[in-house]
Order: sequence, then structure tokens, then C-alpha cells
Amino acid sequence: MAPLQGKLLMMLAASLGARNILEIGTLGGYSTIWLARGLADGGRVVTLELDPGHAAVARKNFENAGLADRIEVRVGAALDTLAALHAEHAGPFDLIFIDADKPSTPDYFDWAVKLSRKGTLIVVDNVVREGAILAAQSENKHVKGLRGFYARVAADPRVTATAIQTVGNKGHDGLAIVRVIAEPD
Repeated sequence: MAPLQGKLLMMLAASLGARNILEIGTLGGYSTIWLARGLADGGRVVTLELDPGHAAVARKNFENAGLADRIEVRVGAALDTLAALHAEHAGPFDLIFIDADKPSTPDYFDWAVKLSRKGTLIVVDNVVREGAILAAQSENKHVKGLRGFYARVAADPRVTATAIQTVGNKGHDGLAIVRVIAEPD
């Protein structure tokens, strides 16, 4: 994530008055820090990371940023962790940021809607892929995953969405911003 996108996440969180944020895909915690900086007083970020080594690095980064008390890292496969969050009634979340393995993005989106409320924003990173998303012949698993995500969003009457292309120090990519417009079932 580039700094401009991080700042956008922070501003979206602050604009929503977000008190409960979910992030799918932590890595080193850079975007998590931006999200936590946008939290309302007393708010929290729950971030999901598959790799214990990445989670350890992220926790250290949260401590260094002075935000460790606002961030909970859950380690494990995201689809399992999302099911556990749902079973725990951890939602609804005000903002959900998806930046994990792209082939699973359609399933992450389905869980995000289940963990939402009317008005939740779901932001998905890396949705343009240097324009590869438009290459009809692509067999790339990341592109196919994102096409599946777009198809699910388009078919879901509970949401409305747009995509924003970005060009910057990380190349040509983009973000999808999905707003939940009806209470999820």
C-alpha cells in the first residue's frame, strides 16, 4: 500500500467515525496502522494474518507506532478466522479492508458482507492489476479471483460499488470501494 492510499483509508475510517474495523491481510501492518489512526476513541482494529512471522513483525510495528492497544492480530487462515468472528458475533464492522490472497477475494467479500451493517464500507486493494483484469484471455489466478469478486459485487443487491485506478510508486493498480446499502441477512 502506498502512503496516499493509507491516508485515504485513515480518512475513510475517520469520516465513518469507525469504532470497529476489520482487516483481512496484515503482512507488516502498514495499512493497519493507517486504519488505527482513523479510529474513533475507544475503537479497535481486528487484523487477520496467515503467517505467524508476519504477525510478529506487525505487532512490533504496532508497538512502535503506539497503537498496539487498539489492534488485535489473529493468526490463521482468514476463511477460518472469519467464520470464528461470525460465530463470536464480533461484528458488525464499520469498515473492512481486504488485502490478502486474490484468489480468495470473492469468499472474503462474502464474509465481509456477513460481518457488516447497512453503511459499512468494504475496501479491496489491488483490483486493477496493471490492467490485467481486462485481459479476457488471462488465466492468472489473481485476475480470476478478482473477476469473481467483481461478479459477486455486481450480483449482490445489498451493495453498491466503484473502483478507483491508482498510479504511483507501486505501479498501476486500484481500490474497489463497496458500500453496504441494505442490512445483510
